[in-house]
Amino acid sequence: MALDSHILPQAEASTGQQVLDALIIGAGVAGLYQLHQLRQLGLKVRAFDTASDVGGTWYWNRYPGAKFDSEAYIYQYLFSEDLYKNWSWSSRFPEQPEIERWLGYIADSLDLRRDISFSTTITSAVFDEDRNRWTVTTDKGEVYDTQFLVTCGGMLSAPMADVFPGQDDFKGQIVHTSRWPKEDIDLAGKRVGVVGIGATGIQVIQTIADKVAELKVFVRTPQYVLPMKNPSYGPEEVAAYKARFEELRQTLPNTFTGFEHDFEKQWKDLTPEERRAHLEDCHENGSLKLWLGSFGEMFFDPEVSEQVSEFVREKMRARLKDRKLCELLIPTDYGFGTHRVPLEMNCLEVYLRPNVEAVPVRDNPIARITPEGIELADGTRYDLDVIILATGFDAGTGALTRIDIRGRGERSLREDWGRDIRTTMGLMVHGYPNMFTTAVPLAPSAALCNMTTCLQQQTEWITDTIRTMREQGKTVIEPTAEGEEAWVRHHDETASANLISKTNSWYLGSNVPGKPRRVLSYTGGVGTYRRKCAEEAAAGYPSFTMA
Repeated sequence: MALDSHILPQAEASTGQQVLDALIIGAGVAGLYQLHQLRQLGLKVRAFDTASDVGGTWYWNRYPGAKFDSEAYIYQYLFSEDLYKNWSWSSRFPEQPEIERWLGYIADSLDLRRDISFSTTITSAVFDEDRNRWTVTTDKGEVYDTQFLVTCGGMLSAPMADVFPGQDDFKGQIVHTSRWPKEDIDLAGKRVGVVGIGATGIQVIQTIADKVAELKVFVRTPQYVLPMKNPSYGPEEVAAYKARFEELRQTLPNTFTGFEHDFEKQWKDLTPEERRAHLEDCHENGSLKLWLGSFGEMFFDPEVSEQVSEFVREKMRARLKDRKLCELLIPTDYGFGTHRVPLEMNCLEVYLRPNVEAVPVRDNPIARITPEGIELADGTRYDLDVIILATGFDAGTGALTRIDIRGRGERSLREDWGRDIRTTMGLMVHGYPNMFTTAVPLAPSAALCNMTTCLQQQTEWITDTIRTMREQGKTVIEPTAEGEEAWVRHHDETASANLISKTNSWYLGSNVPGKPRRVLSYTGGVGTYRRKCAEEAAAGYPSFTMA
């Protein structure tokens, strides 16, 4: 359908500016699908990505051992049965190269590359109140004039890479996991230090331990872990999951987390023996099922949380055996599931290897990087050839605050979010008209959410909203201050009711010095959020103004 001139007024762009209907930041899971949808509407749209190819997080995170921890057959686009069935996965949890190829298959199947500018970074976006349009500038000096700005930068895409004094002085090689070079790094026979043991650090540690001469793992926050079972898929397994397409299309968007697992049993309804049996069954599944499909009460009831946590601790103690390692690597000061839960493959056994040392840094933190390695606060030094930083991200906000985004009255998104992290349903921000957002705070994303499920829903809502605007002859949309306040209040009430809000982790931005504290992801459930978004649209967008 072509754009009607009476709906989208012709904007006279300044000399050198290129005119678009919509500009998308990012060419990952969200950006690719958003580009496809807006092109289907007939918009003139272009996507931009700093990377040299599509893939988003699966382009950047090519560190050793990078792989899915969502089952491949649910980490999928579900809008096209042909697109789903014409790609076959090699295993339950495939590795990064295969995932990157899959996203290339998506881009090629939908002919998306012709409308993507690669190796191009958006540096600024300024809203023109007189014309109700955005002026967007790239690092190449290109200027774009666009009606809509859609951000698909990802929840975990702004790495915390410059975290220690002296990093530039290190004589060896230092690399953040999410900026791992395409040419790879030869670790054979090297003295390697890994900083961080979250989901990423664990994948790296278990993959490189038998390849390096020495491995020093700097441990600050212990993690509950679950064992991953990753069988290979042959024709029979592939046919079986493809036969479930319609089932998954109907169920995934409506579960609590967007996974196939859901909380089908209640703690209070079972005997202690039945509870134990259910926990064992979920643990045996070899996936995130114990976290996302055992007992929802673990997120709200401290007693249930403690019993489930102790179950996981027991499993970890049986494998670690060593008392000191248990004290260092098994959490006791927060509950299972209130932090991101990693899957692992024999990672605990790695610490029993003679060439591996777990270095505690909670009470004796890393003070600086020296030319030779890492120095702790008490002066202890570790000489290293390679330092791997698995130090996480400025989650939710970082992708956008690293761009100079200016809304009404030249207000700065970086400054606004530096004071208080607020959005309307994670889809727009008051004061920034015609800027739609995905994978930002106050929507389900990264925490308790299968990202493809959530990003499909968010981009589809954005597309439907733009379609509605065109049908009604509207050219500008913005959340009301009252609508945003109501959503923030609902989000906070929901978050405060669960134990996640009582902990410190990147879920609350606690890993970023000075970042305002707020549970970043909506914790009311993926299905509930989906219904609330649909109700907002069906009611005529009462939390927004259109003109």
